Amino acid sequence: MKASRPPRKSAALLGMAFDHSDGHTRITRGDNFFLVGGSNKTHAVMQETAVKINEHLERRGQRLEDASVSELRDICRDVAERSAE
Repeated sequence: MKASRPPRKSAALLGMAFDHSDGHTRITRGDNFFLVGGSNKTHAVMQETAVKINEHLERRGQRLEDASVSELRDICRDVAERSAE
């Protein structure tokens, strides 16, 4: 009998926005994220944020599924602060 491996953990960021009024349905998929909706500006902000979170994790040598909630919170705070500059 073959020994079964535990299932590999997976995680993704889900971004949803509802401020569109132009009738477009915006959907973006990427590494570890799925973004839906929003105005052109809001969707672009979600895209930039998701990419920067992935870059931050990559610099740390981490995957999203391996980051703790507190680590992810710190990364999100850092990304938001840098975006505000």
